[in-house]
Amino acid sequence: MMPPALRVRLLLLFMGAVVVLSCWQVGLFDLERLWHGAQGMGELLGELFPLRLQRWPHWLLPLWETLCMGIASTALAVALALPMAFLANRRTAPHVLIRRLARGALNLLRALPDLLLALLLVAAVGFGQLPGAMALAIHSVGMVGKFMAETMEQADPDPAEALFSTGADRLQVFVHVLLPQCLPSLLDLAFYRWEFNMRSAVALGAVGAGGIGTELISALRLLDYGQVTALLLVIFLAVGLVDQLSSRCRQSLAR
Repeated sequence: MMPPALRVRLLLLFMGAVVVLSCWQVGLFDLERLWHGAQGMGELLGELFPLRLQRWPHWLLPLWETLCMGIASTALAVALALPMAFLANRRTAPHVLIRRLARGALNLLRALPDLLLALLLVAAVGFGQLPGAMALAIHSVGMVGKFMAETMEQADPDPAEALFSTGADRLQVFVHVLLPQCLPSLLDLAFYRWEFNMRSAVALGAVGAGGIGTELISALRLLDYGQVTALLLVIFLAVGLVDQLSSRCRQSLAR
């Protein structure tokens, strides 16, 4: 039998070989190309200034749309993830087959890129914020549901077993024991996911899902790099504001 220390060394060696091979495959060792890319990036950075903020009043509504997309998609994702977490964790799943099916569904939702989902939904329901919010929600369910299920499985088992011993069913244990135990972690997850969805909503503007991303893509197509820089600054400030707001909400709820 292979000694544990040797097994660890071989595993680390294998992981290092995979990392080096991946870097070579994507061209990180092509120094000539990297040098030319750095020169091109320097020229592009020179075109990003000065900022062009003349159209800033026209960006307020798209920015509000992006914020609403992030909030709506996160709320919908949490609402859909709760029943999935009930089915996907081994303490409350009615049957092992149902748990595996729920886990598989969460893996599938997590594997689907939100940009691809937005493209499909734009084709189905048309342009605007609705397909963007739906795409972010569907993609988020996979991650939020998986995190919820794993958090509940790692919770203290004694209160759940005590409630089971009184004749409570799985739903009662889920509502009265697991949810209260895991609530702080779930609130953190919901706020972090809101921040993530806010940033992702910007990228979905490229496929017609509305929001400030549409303005950014339009400026890029017109090669108006001064306006692009201004939009990026506005997006950065908005995301920073969302981050501060979510942090304060988490602290208040924790207290």
